[in-house]
Amino acid sequence: MLSPKRDESEINEEKIVDQIRSLGIDMISEAKSGHPGIVLGAAPILYSLYAHHLKIDLNNPNFFNRDRFVMSAGHGSALLYATLYMAGYSLTLDDLKAFRQIDSKTPGHPEYKTTPGVEVTTGPLGQGFATAVGIAMAERSLAARFNKGRKEIIDFNTYVLCGDGDLMEGVSYEAASLAGTLKLNKLIVLYDSNDICLDGSTSQCFTENVAMRFIAQGWNVITVPDGNNIASITKAIEDAKNSSDKPTLIEVKTTIGKYSKLEGTNLVHGSPLEKEDITAIKEKMQIRDIPFTISQITMDDFQMFIRKRCKNLTEKFEKKVEGLEEEDKNALLSFIHGEKTFDIKDVVYEAPEDRVESTRVTSGKILSSVVPMFPSIIGGSADLFSATKTYVSEVGDFTSDNYQGRNIFFGVRENAMGAILNGFALCGYHPYGSTFLSFSDYLKPSIRLSCMMDLPVTYIFTHDSISVGPDGATHQPVEQLAGLRSTPNLEVFRPADANEVIGVYRTIFEKESGPSVIALSRNTVPILETTKINEVSKGGYIVFDSERKLSGILIATGEEVHLAIEVALRLQSKGLDIRVVSMPCIKRFEEQDQEYIDSILPVEIRKIVIEASSSMSWNNIVFNKKYLITLDEFGASGKKDDVYKKYGFDVDSLEEKVEDLLK
Repeated sequence: MLSPKRDESEINEEKIVDQIRSLGIDMISEAKSGHPGIVLGAAPILYSLYAHHLKIDLNNPNFFNRDRFVMSAGHGSALLYATLYMAGYSLTLDDLKAFRQIDSKTPGHPEYKTTPGVEVTTGPLGQGFATAVGIAMAERSLAARFNKGRKEIIDFNTYVLCGDGDLMEGVSYEAASLAGTLKLNKLIVLYDSNDICLDGSTSQCFTENVAMRFIAQGWNVITVPDGNNIASITKAIEDAKNSSDKPTLIEVKTTIGKYSKLEGTNLVHGSPLEKEDITAIKEKMQIRDIPFTISQITMDDFQMFIRKRCKNLTEKFEKKVEGLEEEDKNALLSFIHGEKTFDIKDVVYEAPEDRVESTRVTSGKILSSVVPMFPSIIGGSADLFSATKTYVSEVGDFTSDNYQGRNIFFGVRENAMGAILNGFALCGYHPYGSTFLSFSDYLKPSIRLSCMMDLPVTYIFTHDSISVGPDGATHQPVEQLAGLRSTPNLEVFRPADANEVIGVYRTIFEKESGPSVIALSRNTVPILETTKINEVSKGGYIVFDSERKLSGILIATGEEVHLAIEVALRLQSKGLDIRVVSMPCIKRFEEQDQEYIDSILPVEIRKIVIEASSSMSWNNIVFNKKYLITLDEFGASGKKDDVYKKYGFDVDSLEEKVEDLLK
């Protein structure tokens, strides 16, 4: 039963904050696991944001023009869940009691689509910060496209709560730099500044002037000296919303573990509080020492602030959308409801006269045909447009002067690029980003989160082999394909030629969700008559076969498909009849029915893999390592043919190895 409505002047906001604190530490105590320090120290920040600023609809929490809040300091999940419960999201006390327990709505770190009100899966520090930059970029892109004159259809703010740990991570530095360059003035970061990290005082490892660092990166900076002062925090956020054409960092000086006997120390960061300490804390807050005790008045007061401020947000937004011109309305509705698939069967592709082309060049042609057709496809490169061939001249550049552009210059910021792509995907885009395959390791945390959130992000990685040659071992990927292929929910494609590149893009754009990797060659390869666009979606198929009884099967990907075919042709003259299978996506092939798998790779026929990459990818297909002609050492600088010969991937060496294995 709701409490009688009260005048705002009667409301004791400190009591609401203390109720959030109490719930948070109860959750951690019940779970015997968690981070009480941020709950006690940063509760006033989150309360001030939700009560007085965040544009949300509790009856429709996913309404499109809502403000986004990202808990980059993901270890503070108990604080977030307690706040969401108190604010009126569809969580129960039982959900809070199940904190960090199996299959609960309240996991140890926030997870997208698990908890109502959680926008992003966060965990690795800094990732939430960088993803929020992507969300803020998406807002600017959507606003530039759909806002007509003064009629602001899209105008949501993106808020972040981060801590010292987030700002130590390099990904946040990369993302902050780009955000300042792009003047993302609707991005507001609340910095829980308490001078403590897990191992002790930040003075041991983090002494730069954070405010000056952000000012140098093109940010507006506001300082709140007292992190317990709700009015000061509220005013700072209001000032940030009305500030200049810059993103804003609000540094809020807090005391970690406020009211605890361990307050101000690292000991309160990541371990449950002792029972006696919890009792003492609740006495200071004048809250009964009964776990999960809730004051209905504090909940009603909190929700009253929100409902009064956010009244009819969905209805107002829908009315504005209905007022758009038909074309714009339909386009925006496709974003709102999620344009999940794209039909690119009419893609325009012109093969070169000599029928020889690197797969990265083919990929560039496909993007140049597809991207202008579908406004929700957007992407860029980590300072490698010319090398990855991902620049699309028809769609303009995303800059602070042109947010409608769809070529994003990420700069040399691979880690931030991945997280920013996730932010775009969370707003309805189908983004892509590109760099060299050997640099994909810089993106791995972001790729992992793409997979966890099942986001339609496409990672385009070129220079996919030791065949890149002269740049040497640092630029020659070896273990990357295996690492990517081992990542749950990630489809990794390595096409052999232009036909397969087209097949890869069709496959990616036809699926409804989930991230993908495309590994592309720097070197030119022949466009084969036997590669099939429509077979790529099956993951593996026959590209060369014998009409007689098979002596063996060669399985290859990418450039090595061409080597395998040449080996098969040579061995044919020696009486060995070889089938060659191109396997652009191992995961897809393994998901086919057993009848299809057996038709391509009959059980009784010996199989040999040829791939200039780690052997670790192939254990499910070839069980005897001697049949893996792969590479488990780093490459070397030299001409392509010399590098191939050194590691046994020249045709002569391959012919000899295969012949010996099939004798």
